[in-house]
Amino acid sequence: MDGHLETDQDGPRHVAIIMDGNGRWAQQRGRPRLFGHQAGAKRVRDIVEACPENGVKYLTIFAFSTENWKRTQTEVAGLMKLFRMYIQREARALLQAGVRVRFIGDRVKLEPKLVTLMDELELLTSNNDECHLTIALNYGGRDEVTRAAQRLAYEVEQGNLTHKDVDAETLSRFLDTRVLPDPDLVIRTSGEARISNFLLWQSAYSEYEFVDTLWPDFTAEEFGKVVRNYANRERRYGGIKG
Repeated sequence: MDGHLETDQDGPRHVAIIMDGNGRWAQQRGRPRLFGHQAGAKRVRDIVEACPENGVKYLTIFAFSTENWKRTQTEVAGLMKLFRMYIQREARALLQAGVRVRFIGDRVKLEPKLVTLMDELELLTSNNDECHLTIALNYGGRDEVTRAAQRLAYEVEQGNLTHKDVDAETLSRFLDTRVLPDPDLVIRTSGEARISNFLLWQSAYSEYEFVDTLWPDFTAEEFGKVVRNYANRERRYGGIKG
């Protein structure tokens, strides 16, 4: 800890969201879980559009975790189809809105058609800078750090680094998020108060906000309120006031 002290700040530059509650939202309406996921995908557009007006430059959303493969085959297949449809449907709107899209997570287990669409969307939006949307897909914080450590170990084996070169800054350069700033604020919807293996390394000093609203009901107005409340928090990064 470097004792960095920061007591007065503007709104968060980077917001990360654990989009929880799609399944319960659907069940409350007597509909299948995939109906809730479809509603949740539509909500993403509202939040992305709300970022610039709230001063949020970077938005990272947790779409599918490494643990979500444990769900039923029907739900997993439906989610993969939804991801493909989302990319195809939203690509033009994201491009025109100046949104740059990135994907983080392990792509090895994903179907080739989806990976191709992901690659194409990243390339299509690569020159945009209005807002940076990062989608965590087949992502897990422990898995990310493990993969980063493996790449780092390989560089040591090849003689490009020595063990003395390995520190927190070096490891950060091997993470999926190496080109992104750490999140200032992490939001989780649906009333659950846990981080579920999301951005474990990056959120070491993030502020957290746990809201009761289920993700499909999380409006741009509520997002703006949470973002504005961030400015009232005192961030000391291990230091003390004064």
